Amino acid sequence: MTERVVTVATEAGLHARPADVFVETAKRFDADLRLSRADSDDVVAADSMIGVNSLNVRNGEDVRLVAEGPDAEEALDALEAVLTTPEAELRSD
Repeated sequence: MTERVVTVATEAGLHARPADVFVETAKRFDADLRLSRADSDDVVAADSMIGVNSLNVRNGEDVRLVAEGPDAEEALDALEAVLTTPEAELRSD
């Protein structure tokens, strides 16, 4: 299991377009990906839009990413990139 704490840099936090890009990115990997606020025990699946939105993460807040599986490191790198990329530069594939 691999874990990483990341500060959210998107202006809207993890809502709307950034949340959509985050969830779609998570779905691309062969790994069990989970997300939580860094200061909370509430954990959601990173590929669940409802779960991700339920955390109500705002700009500047820290989140914990946890990954387990063959693509764990690659998935964490990609998800961290989504969280730290200015919103105007995000593209959903």
